[in-house]
Amino acid sequence: MTARRRVAITGIGLVTPAGLDVASTWARIKAAKGCAGPITIFDASGFSTRIAAEVKGFDDLPPLDDRKLLKYASRAHRFAIGAADQAIADAGIRPTQQDAARWGCVVGAGMMTVAHDEIAAIQQAAAPQGEFEPSAILAEPVASDVMAFSRSLSTAGVSLLLRRFGIRGYASTVHTACASGGQAIGTALRLIRRGVADRVLTGGFDSMISPVGLSGFCLLSAVSPDNDAPDRASRPFDLTRNGFVLGEGAGFLVLEEWNSAVQRGATIYAELAGDGNSLSSYRITDSHPSGDGPIQAMRRAIYDAGGTESDINYLNAHGTSTPMNDRSECAAVHAVFGERAMEVGVSSTKSVTGHLIAAAGAVEAGFCALAIRDGLMPPSANLRELDPDCAVDIVRDVPRPARIGMALSNSLGFGGSNSCLAFRHPEETAALIAAGR
Repeated sequence: MTARRRVAITGIGLVTPAGLDVASTWARIKAAKGCAGPITIFDASGFSTRIAAEVKGFDDLPPLDDRKLLKYASRAHRFAIGAADQAIADAGIRPTQQDAARWGCVVGAGMMTVAHDEIAAIQQAAAPQGEFEPSAILAEPVASDVMAFSRSLSTAGVSLLLRRFGIRGYASTVHTACASGGQAIGTALRLIRRGVADRVLTGGFDSMISPVGLSGFCLLSAVSPDNDAPDRASRPFDLTRNGFVLGEGAGFLVLEEWNSAVQRGATIYAELAGDGNSLSSYRITDSHPSGDGPIQAMRRAIYDAGGTESDINYLNAHGTSTPMNDRSECAAVHAVFGERAMEVGVSSTKSVTGHLIAAAGAVEAGFCALAIRDGLMPPSANLRELDPDCAVDIVRDVPRPARIGMALSNSLGFGGSNSCLAFRHPEETAALIAAGR
């Protein structure tokens, strides 16, 4: 029987509200300093929630030298290109004419929509007197930017990345709401295992900080209305939590077949060891109180990694700071780990970055790899009074030094899509290989 191909993480790139690169983002995560503040991207004065975690210094991202990329790239696409550039550079390898067909690209993308000003222009032209007239749209172009529609396509982001890096192998876009980034990385893992690709550029990107995006979450009462205290608005597991903070950004990884990475002397952050998924189908916005969907995803990720519950040291929780999500996820921790539930360190880095929606799982996968590399569990910020229904071992306020043999990262999406990724310390993987396992 042929041994299953193992997958190494050899490159990481991040563009987040916490920083424009891996070093600055990771430093702020470890400092447990929240990134939320008043919305500046548009006038949010009429909304019940007027805060978000924006990517600051956006114009300081390295300039794109490809005019066609700029023409088709939205704000979220710029985040994706910036993070992907970092990941490729960090891995120290990129597609060539000889191996481009053996590279894949799988991304988690958000709800790509036409920009608000474009919608307003079309509405004004088609219904100047308040009565919609479809023929008015066809009479003359009304959009100020003719590329707006192209940028709104869900495939636009992966297409830009394929062009930038010359990737000619398997390519796909995943959109499963907040589970998108995690499920994209899980798909990439399986591509390498099955021999479809030898290397995959994978991650997620999103920006829903817009009138359309914010209004939807406000109507659902899903976002925190703590406009006067934005730095503490995201407080997962806290008894007083009242919603998540909307964020934006991108995270990308370079995944490689393990032996290839070792042979070329690549720096390996961790083994991407397991992928677990489930569908809750309980409510559009909530997991079942029992944690049923997350339980299945976590157990499947551990099994897929060839591990057991006793191997897990750290969980990067989905931890959105909404009342139901945090309780359900903590119930899942107790169900999966049983008597060991209080021995697994748990934190939600969304307390710092806010919720990056389709990018969340990818960014948090990067955090798990960095936690394994540095031997520390990143903290949850803003936790003052633990909700009794969230009685798990929360890493609070400061990083916790620990050797992390295996870690999990949960991404639980609206609509019931649940993703869990498992990561293994490279020394643990090397020992398993040496033992013929």
